Amino acid sequence: MGVLTVATRGPAGPGEVLVKIRGGSETFLAWSPTPIPKGASVLVVESRGARSLGVVPWSGSGTPPSDVLE
Repeated sequence: MGVLTVATRGPAGPGEVLVKIRGGSETFLAWSPTPIPKGASVLVVESRGARSLGVVPWSGSGTPPSDVLE
């Protein structure tokens, strides 16, 4: 899970997501199927390379259900 620091534009372009990882925080390019606003919580659903992730909006808490990641 992470928080968008730059809004995504859906297929038109990526945003940026801040993810807590390895005891710190790192930013990655964030791609989504639909636009998501800055400040939104997102769930990482795929890796698109070393510094790029696929994300979807997330409003839940705790661990997502396993079928979300399939």
